[in-house]
Amino acid sequence: MVALTASFAAAPSTATITMAMTKKRSSGAVCYAELSFPSFLPKQVENIKDTFARKLATRIDRLPVPVSFSDNSIMSSCVRPLIQSKTNPVVLLHGFDSSCLEWRYTYPLLEEAGLETWAVDILGWGFSDLERLPPCNVASKREHFYQLWKSHIKRPMILVGPSLGAAVAIDFVANHPEAVEKLVLIDASVYAEGTGNLATLPRIAAYAGVYLLKSILLRLYVNVLAFTGISFGTSLDWANVGRLHCLYPWWEDATVDFMISGGYNVSAQIQQVKQKTLIIWGEDDQIISNKLAVRLHCELPNATIRQIPDCGHLPHVERPNSVAKLIVDFVQEDCYKEAECVSQY
Repeated sequence: MVALTASFAAAPSTATITMAMTKKRSSGAVCYAELSFPSFLPKQVENIKDTFARKLATRIDRLPVPVSFSDNSIMSSCVRPLIQSKTNPVVLLHGFDSSCLEWRYTYPLLEEAGLETWAVDILGWGFSDLERLPPCNVASKREHFYQLWKSHIKRPMILVGPSLGAAVAIDFVANHPEAVEKLVLIDASVYAEGTGNLATLPRIAAYAGVYLLKSILLRLYVNVLAFTGISFGTSLDWANVGRLHCLYPWWEDATVDFMISGGYNVSAQIQQVKQKTLIIWGEDDQIISNKLAVRLHCELPNATIRQIPDCGHLPHVERPNSVAKLIVDFVQEDCYKEAECVSQY
């Protein structure tokens, strides 16, 4: 359960990140313009204090995604890029039962570096409209993401998957290799055998377990496990960011459906991945051992590995500058090689 909930913790040290807020000067005083949130977000978004979460939340949009398992297109939540770059787009997934807000620190850094960047919510989690609840098993999540890519992204992508999002990414690239140019896996949860015993629980017990996932206490506990030296007030705000999507009325049904479906079991698919892959791992990950990073590096045919010191399970929220630099360099390395070749002639 702890491994699955690792992505709940949401937010790190931000001292080295800068983000400009819109300023208005009135009578010599500096005032900050009020952010406008999409009307479909839970109203509790107004209570979040984290500046980066609030900023990214204003960018969340819903796009229609047609799928075979629903008569209507699913209005699917994501953050769309403001720019189109020469390199293929970077598409950011999130971890188990999380949302695109997981990327609130790293997303602006990737955008500032000139990368065309999407942050996509996986079906069943995040802020999509699931009032007409679709199935939320692995096959449905895969088809939904493929149709979103086919309808809106439309180009081979650099696909980034943290924690359970790495399993989502591996399952996707094994089934749709033409959609992915490169792969980035961050503290990857790819060796778990699905949801394990949770898949055999009676529905009433599954609902009780899922209700626990939404609790403030569990999310505070995960924050304690994932981070050190944070105040209770900060941890509470991070927990509220991480559980914001859980406040939709369909969230429990969607999560139970995923749990009893068996979840992701992708260990047999790892060696099918032929794309160039970057593995990023926090050296101090207390959720998934970095020994599994070495195993993953050995099993992937075309992979490099980079470890981040003094960092736990969520490098993209704990060390966003380091993760952003690694991703930018990985995306642009072929451009650098082409430039070197040209300069030699």
